[in-house]
Amino acid sequence: MIELVKNTKIDFMGLKKYAFAFSTVLVLLGFVGTAQIYRGKANLGIDLAGGTEIQLKFQKPYSMDEIRSLLAKAGHTEATLQGAPEENILLIKLRAHRQQEERMIAEPVIALLRSSLPGNPFTVQSVSEIGPAIGHKLRKDAVLALAVSALAIIIYLAWRFEFKFGVAAAIATFHDIFAIVGIFWVLGIEKDLLFITALLTIGGYSLTDTVVVFDRIRENIRLRKKGTFSETINLSVNEVLSRTIVTSLTVFLAVLALLFFGGAVLHNFALALAMGILVGTYSSVFVASPVVAIWRGEKMTEVKR
Repeated sequence: MIELVKNTKIDFMGLKKYAFAFSTVLVLLGFVGTAQIYRGKANLGIDLAGGTEIQLKFQKPYSMDEIRSLLAKAGHTEATLQGAPEENILLIKLRAHRQQEERMIAEPVIALLRSSLPGNPFTVQSVSEIGPAIGHKLRKDAVLALAVSALAIIIYLAWRFEFKFGVAAAIATFHDIFAIVGIFWVLGIEKDLLFITALLTIGGYSLTDTVVVFDRIRENIRLRKKGTFSETINLSVNEVLSRTIVTSLTVFLAVLALLFFGGAVLHNFALALAMGILVGTYSSVFVASPVVAIWRGEKMTEVKR
């Protein structure tokens, strides 16, 4: 593998206090954002909040401001529009906020646009309608999926390494998930099922990166009989630093391509992945390993193979 950096001697453990302070802010924002999502108070997509999604393809370029004005006059003041102007595609999202709004509203909206824009015909590519009750169930299922993934992480790493490593990896993984939730909540970016998928993907990526670091720590504990556990962590992280940078950079470039060329539908998904790669790489070094060091102490007790 290409070595971008060689023979580094960075004192990562010496920066753990600053890293913990930064991570605490991220996690607190994530807690608030998660609570708001569960309550349905955040900027949720229709698959989590309920509503209607209509995708249209126009024959000619369209004006978003004109369409937004037409929808507002029809009572859809909170409609969200996402466009792909180069393809003349428009995505209209209409949220449902009350139980009585669980009714078919796609046809009236389509009829309104056809009659108001006679000079620019369009075809309806897709229509999705989800009731608020289903959206609430999907939010609960998403939280359950994240909880089950955490338990699976702890069990796997407890078997692979030891219980303390498993808990530290779970903490780092959830640190990444809460961080992305918090950032998206602060920025007011819409959160939908693709966002939940991105969170689970981020968790898997973060865990993989953490396991690589943990594996090197285990090998160095076996090989080194002197020194402290923190020194062993610094040595291990520096040894895998080039691998971590190359891997993260490769995945990040692929996600950037998806972000800029994947279209409007995949934009938020790719954005969450891009942020998650950065946060996941950071947590493998500055969250997972320091948590193990604080819990195990500085004694060089060998980890089971």
